[in-house]
Order: sequence, then structure tokens, then C-alpha cells
Amino acid sequence: MAVARGRFLLGILLGMLLAGGLAAGGLWAFGGVIAPMLMGKPKLPDMPKVAASSASQQRLAETRKLVDADTRVDFDFAERGFVATRKNPVIRNAKGDVVWDLSSYDFLKAAAPETANPSLWRQAQIITKHGLYKVADGIWQVRGFDVSTVSFVDAGSGWIVLDPLTTTEVAQAALELVTEHLGEKPVLAIVYSHSHLDHYGGVAGITSRDEVASGKVRIIAPQGFLEHAVSENIIAGPAMGRRAVFQFGYTLPRGPEGEMTSGLGPGISKGTMSMLAPSDVITRTGQEIKIGDTRMVFQLTPGTEAPAEMNVFFPGTKALFMAENANLTMHNLLPARGALVRDGKAWADYLTQAIRLYAGQSNVMFAAHGIPRFGRDEIGAFLSSHRDAYKFLHDQSVRLMNAGLTGIEIAEVLELPDVLSRQWFNRGYYGTMSHNSKAVYQRYMGWYDANPANLHALPPEPAAKQYVEAMGGEDAVLERARKASAAGEYRWAAMLLNHVVFANPQNQAARNLLADDYTQLAYQAEAGTWRNIYLTGAQELRTGGVRLPPPSLSQDVLDATPTSLLLDFVAVRINPERALARPLKVNVVLTDAGETHLLSIENGVLIHEEGVTDPDAPTVRMQRVDLLMTLFAGVPVSVRTASGAIRIEGDDTAYPALAAMIDPIDTNFPIVTP
Repeated sequence: MAVARGRFLLGILLGMLLAGGLAAGGLWAFGGVIAPMLMGKPKLPDMPKVAASSASQQRLAETRKLVDADTRVDFDFAERGFVATRKNPVIRNAKGDVVWDLSSYDFLKAAAPETANPSLWRQAQIITKHGLYKVADGIWQVRGFDVSTVSFVDAGSGWIVLDPLTTTEVAQAALELVTEHLGEKPVLAIVYSHSHLDHYGGVAGITSRDEVASGKVRIIAPQGFLEHAVSENIIAGPAMGRRAVFQFGYTLPRGPEGEMTSGLGPGISKGTMSMLAPSDVITRTGQEIKIGDTRMVFQLTPGTEAPAEMNVFFPGTKALFMAENANLTMHNLLPARGALVRDGKAWADYLTQAIRLYAGQSNVMFAAHGIPRFGRDEIGAFLSSHRDAYKFLHDQSVRLMNAGLTGIEIAEVLELPDVLSRQWFNRGYYGTMSHNSKAVYQRYMGWYDANPANLHALPPEPAAKQYVEAMGGEDAVLERARKASAAGEYRWAAMLLNHVVFANPQNQAARNLLADDYTQLAYQAEAGTWRNIYLTGAQELRTGGVRLPPPSLSQDVLDATPTSLLLDFVAVRINPERALARPLKVNVVLTDAGETHLLSIENGVLIHEEGVTDPDAPTVRMQRVDLLMTLFAGVPVSVRTASGAIRIEGDDTAYPALAAMIDPIDTNFPIVTP
């Protein structure tokens, strides 16, 4: 019972700290997505009905014309091969909590309202179509059950499953739908295309640990998958998790004035996350594996949309699976939630390689998000245009950078040429030219724009006070902002009002005006992410925000995370004042894991070394769960020593002192206010 209680406690905190894959709740980062999956979505504040201004409607007039002229080819591709969907639209977990509701996007069946960009509305209509679809002979997809899609390939004696969604409940529901309409077959293999949660988290809804351990089911993944699946977002996880609430509009009501997808796919399911380690690792392009009667040829694409990623070609059916490297939208080079900057040039180069290797022999192309494309000419044109969009973005950002423009200046002037931007799949529904061009600049040049005024600029709060005073005080700034808003200059009005809010967060008039401006910017936004960010900012300005409870962590991910990686996270939470006051060394022996770590505090820094001991330092013997309980979950060391779970040889004050140096984390820190 003590161990179970310990795992519960550390789970509550670690999910929040690691921002990684979760069981039944939490914030888990997965490279383009952090999934808020809290048990029982908290009560959301009412959002006021805000009409779209005439300026917003005028701004969207050209987009509306573009949508009206749509040939609806994508709608045809999205609907082709439809078999059936669930009779009951609601998917629940074992406790009866709603994990997914297929009917929650039914509002999209209407025409685009004035409160939504018609291009984003069109995209949302396509990516929320749900059910079982036949992609090609022997290949089916279940779409609309999660932010990602899951694919089923008939290997004769059983299924090969590609990317089993985010959570086990929706993955199981997808398999049940397949079984209902295509008959029962065993699962022979599961392919993880890359290291983001929405492509492996539902695996336990498809198979079990015992089936994988016995060899009945093989799990195939690209080289580096396990390392990146557990490590990509650990260090900055809390900040990423908080920002992801904005990116995905998690606290927003779903509807024509609220969240209407992220632009990449529907929302994110709120079920139970799982992880099973790969049994087969793909290490090179051209590597082949045969499952049943189906041969797969792999193309490694590391450093594109994920640090570990791969595409799959099926020679028997002439089908190409493009993972998340080719989407129904421009993707992110740098997500708004934060991440390491991705390489736009590498992304384009791997698409060129995919075109050269597979496009000419593929009759159908499908992916981990979005919809399939049919016919060799269509596939070649799609991949070439999509590749050119990323290459144009990269090359022209660098050209302008070398001409002396800064990131924000590049973003203001750089646009895709019409030949690329009029392809719906190149438009910025998830990533945008604006923030992607800034990402290219950041990748090469960093944060500094070379202007000395920005080398050591004032932070937002003191700068805001100076700006407001220089402009004649709060009332004068409010008047300027009202005039700007009336003229439809919402970006400028938002800049003005943001200074007032940061100078005086109690000025509710400024907060309300800024919220109104953010709402208009949201209505104009073509990117689902931008819409969610603006509307969440407006929500927090009006109501103070929704305080989300601490999440919990999947035991699967916890077990897969190396102790050294967890200790890295301890290091970035050390309070320097307390650490400077108490230098120390401790030998930590994890009796169940067979590991020894020397932990040293000196000069306010934690250094940890595996396989090293100091004969003069005290030794702490415990199981790994006790290390996690005491360093992460806040369980007092004295509680575990009193129970005998922790045994200390030598100075018995050093390890408790180390535990006391770790700062707590508030995952509800303010963003739109000081």
C-alpha cells in the first residue's frame, strides 16, 4: 500500500513536471501537441457572445471568395471509402468519464459564421469527419476519433496497426469499429511512425504488454524513438504544458465562438495514455520488414516533424504512409507551445527523397493526420508542392535574414507565392508562415536581432509602466486603443492595451478591451492554433483563467524514463540560494534498479554521475520509487526512513537537505497578465 500511495503521489507531480504521456489525466507534450487530459474537464467560465466587427468581416472577404471557389477535391478525398462510424458518438473510460464525443463538432455542419475564418471552418469540416474508411485494398483508417488517425493494414493472418492514437480508450474503440465491419483478426504488429504521444499513447488499447513480450505482437519504431518519446519535453515540460493550454484551447468551449480544432486534426482525447517499448528498431532508409504477407520498406526522416520519425512504403499495395511529414496544412517549425526549432531545410530534403523513392510507384498516399490522396499524379503534385512550400519558407527567410531583416520583419513581408498558397494543404492552419519564418531566423541567429536597444531591454512590467507614463497615463492609452480598435487596427490596439494591463493588471476596463481585440483577431485567424491562443488570452483577461488541477503520469512512461534524465530535471529545479548555503555529496544506491548515482551540490549546481561513488559521502539505499517520491512528489524523507524504505549510512542530514532544495512548480503561472 505504501508503494502504491507513493506512485500515486509522484504521479500527480511528475505528470506536471515531465509534461509527458499520461494516464487518466495530465499535460503531456508530444512534439507538435501537448494533450491536456485531465479527469473530468473542469467547469469552464461562460464566454460572452462577441459579434464579429465589420473590420473583421472585411478582412475575411477575400478568404470567403477563395472558399466559395473551392473545387471540393479534399472533401471528396475525405469522404472516399467511408464504411461506417460509431452508433454511439460518446467514448467513455472504465469509470464512465467521457473520453471523446464524436458529436462535439456537429456545429461544423452549418455554413461558416461571421465568428470564424471561413478557410479554417472549411479545414475543420474536413478533419473532423469520423469513422472507418477504406483507403486501398487491404488498408483502412479510422479518422476523427482523436487528433491523429490510426491505420489498419491487412497482413493476411492479422493486422498491422500504424500509429494507435493518443489514448487507449479511443484506440480500442477504433479497433472495435474495424472488427465490427471487417471481421475479427489478431494484431500482428504495431508501427510507431514517430516519437510524439498521439502516435503511440493508445497502444494498450490495441495490444498488451504480455502479447508483445511473448512475441505475438511486434512493435516497430524508428531509431531513437524511445529516447525521444520520454525525453523531448522533460526539461521545459511545465512551461510547455502551460503554453499548450493556449495552443489547443483546452479551457475553451467547443463551438463557432470557441475552439474548433487545432487545424491539424480534431481535439485531443482525454483517456488513458500507455507506452510499450519497440521490439524492432528501424536504423536505415531502405530497411525492410515482412509481417504476415505484407512487406514494408522504411524511410528514416530524423529531425523533421519529430526527432525520430519514418515513412513507410507498402510495395504490395503501392501505398505510401507519410507519417506526419506531409499534412493537410503547413506544420510547425516551432510550435507556439515551445520546442526545439525544427529544420525546415531537412524537412524539405526528406520530402524530396520520398518523392524520388516512392511517389512514382504509389497509387495512394495516407498519413498520420488528415486525409489520403489518390493517384500517382495527385500524389506527386501534392508532395512536390508541399516540399516546395517548406523549401520556399526556409530559403526566403534566410535570404531576407542575410539582407538584414530581423525575424519579426521577415514575418511581416514573407508570403508563399500564389502557386503554393492556393493549395489548401500549404495554408497555415497549424503552423503559419509568420511564426515559421521567425523560427528559421531563430534557428540560425538566436533571439537577438543585433539592435543594441534590444540587447538588454527592460522586461515587460517595468517597460509597460514607462510606456504608459510616456503616453500620458492609462486613460490616454485607453483612448488611443479605442480609436485603433474602431479603425480595425487590432494588432496595434492589443500592443497598447497590453502595456496598460502589465502596468496595472487591476485595470479591468483595459483587460476587457484587450479581450475584445483578441477575440476579433481570433475570428480573423486562419490558424486553429492562433484562434485558440487569442481566445484563451481573452478568456483569462475576463475571468482570471481556469486553474487546472495537477496532472498524473503514466507508469509506462515513468518506467521507461532513465534515472539520469529524471535527475536532469531535479537539477533545473534546484533553488540556488539554498544550494549555495549547503554544499554536499550523496551516494544514491537504487537497490531494485541496480544503479548507483553520486549527487553533488556545489556552487549552487547539482551534478549527478552514474556508476560513481565517493567513499567520504553518505550513502542512501532505496528503491527507485522512493527516489521519485522524495525528490519529485514532496514526500518527506523522514517518512520513508521511518518505514525502513530508505536506509542512510553516514550523515543523515545531507539527502533531506538536497530534497529541500527543490523548488515547487506552479503550472498555472500567468501569461496575459504580470
